Amino acid sequence: MKIQSIAFAGLVGILGLASFSASAAEAKLQTVAAIYKNKAALVGKTVRAEGKVVKVNNGIMDRSFVHVQDGTGAAGSNNLVVTSKQTAKVGDQVTISGVAVVNRDFGSGYSYPLLIENATIAGKK
Repeated sequence: MKIQSIAFAGLVGILGLASFSASAAEAKLQTVAAIYKNKAALVGKTVRAEGKVVKVNNGIMDRSFVHVQDGTGAAGSNNLVVTSKQTAKVGDQVTISGVAVVNRDFGSGYSYPLLIENATIAGKK
């Protein structure tokens, strides 16, 4: 019986069924201000936030630049800039999820102290 248990545990581990982590599937929802406050610790990690789309620039370097605000933060830490293959419209309530990057410089004066890249954008229900 013990050998069967060990074999089963090994199979579960190989198939990746052992511990399905919620963080792998979906990052914890954070405010825009919290993402700015913790940006150094979030570099390279997936972040998730909800808010209102306040500005959209489509078709820049084959992506959309979507600005999202949720009412938190002060000037300089209240606007989350998101890059995505998806887009949204100004006024949309959205949930975004993407990888945090700091001090991203595209040149020509386009530098971002915090950018959420390769994001998914979903309409908020």
